[in-house]
Amino acid sequence: MDRVIYIAMTGAREVTRQQAAVTHNLANVATQGFRQELNVFRALPVVGEGAKTRAFVLETTPRTDFTQGVLQQTGRPLDVALRGPGWIAVQGPDGQEAYTRMGHFQVSPNGIMQTTNGLNVLGDAGPISVPPGTDILIGKDGTISSVPVGQNLNGVAIVGRIKLTNPTETDLVRGDDGLFRQKSGQPALADAGVTLVAGALESSNVNPAESLVNMVSLARQFDMQMRVLRAAQDNEGSANKVLSANG
Repeated sequence: MDRVIYIAMTGAREVTRQQAAVTHNLANVATQGFRQELNVFRALPVVGEGAKTRAFVLETTPRTDFTQGVLQQTGRPLDVALRGPGWIAVQGPDGQEAYTRMGHFQVSPNGIMQTTNGLNVLGDAGPISVPPGTDILIGKDGTISSVPVGQNLNGVAIVGRIKLTNPTETDLVRGDDGLFRQKSGQPALADAGVTLVAGALESSNVNPAESLVNMVSLARQFDMQMRVLRAAQDNEGSANKVLSANG
């Protein structure tokens, strides 16, 4: 009886956590470069005196689906998408280096290249500063060139290069802010093999239909866990009646 109660109780708890992850994925269907979160369950025995008959369900360490999204052409000069594996280095809210695949950029009033949610894009020497009154061109290697408005390409000047990295996927961890960082906490090395596609954005890799089906399946799993708990309660009541009658 103990084993049934523990498995059903903890199973219901982990299902609600997985529902939260699926809901978060669905909420980011339209977020450029978003990577969906994956969850897996496993059964573990309870360790401790008098707990040998008990087991519980536990969610394994959340994983990330690193499958590339679809590239969508926008024609906007400040939009870039990564072609294949790789990451764009940005300055996280904590001031430390972090990584994203969202290449929807803008230039702040102070002339700093940022993502549309206000994160500074990092270059070889920190945040990238763009001269005022210039048009921006971004090369496939991340090189940023500026052209004075109204002039031809003879006035092109290189102002920096976006730091592109490609750390091992197993070394990356997703933060609460949605950005990825290395588990070691150290900045990743720049990788010259990472390339960009200018005038394009990468869509989220979340499949809405699959996520909705998963949400329905999780709701059914939760209902099943509740039924198991109710069955255990009924069995206990029946057993108590039998014991009372025999007494």
